[in-house]
Amino acid sequence: MSMDFTDQRLSYEKGQLDQQSVPTSPFELLKAWMHEAIEAQVQEPYAMSLATCGADNKPSVRIVLLRETTDQGIVFYTNYESAKGQDIAENPNAEALFFWHKLERQIRISGSIAKIDADKSAAYFRKRPHDSQVGAWVSQPQSGEVASRDMMEQTFEQLQTDYPEGAAVPTPEFWGGYEITINEIEFWQGRTNRMHDRIVYTQASDHNDGTASWTTKRLLP
Repeated sequence: MSMDFTDQRLSYEKGQLDQQSVPTSPFELLKAWMHEAIEAQVQEPYAMSLATCGADNKPSVRIVLLRETTDQGIVFYTNYESAKGQDIAENPNAEALFFWHKLERQIRISGSIAKIDADKSAAYFRKRPHDSQVGAWVSQPQSGEVASRDMMEQTFEQLQTDYPEGAAVPTPEFWGGYEITINEIEFWQGRTNRMHDRIVYTQASDHNDGTASWTTKRLLP
């Protein structure tokens, strides 16, 4: 049975985005908007859609969790042998999208993606809850077919026996972090009459001190 949503719409009236008043660095605005989302109690504001595309030219998208912003990009963690990991190995370009309906905002990030240092991945892995550490070992290979839920649960229970609470769980070699080095980032603020504000930052050049230079422009909604 079909579903018709053509009469369903909202008027976005919660904010505005002025190109003349945005900071010169997109990272300042990214962090400011993230803090505002947290203060507004947006549920999991660090959840983002991650889009990748491998050699087969078939795009894939899924939700992952932002775990860090750096001076050049954003970091998330996953299974390197997952479908997304295979895409990244074949095509090191990705996009990420944050959408916060409560604030009528979205941020779209484009850039190149690469694994982070193994020691940094291991340090984060040790910070995860014990059961999440164990769960990382169950999902191998991630997205691989499993015969039943019971089989997953049995593997999890066996790993809990092997690594009881308080015991160190080794960091899997197939698990770790990726960083998207941002070369373009768009900030979108919903406005009335679908006259939305869209300001996009594009990396222009790198200075001698390693800092990036950015240009901004307004896009039609």
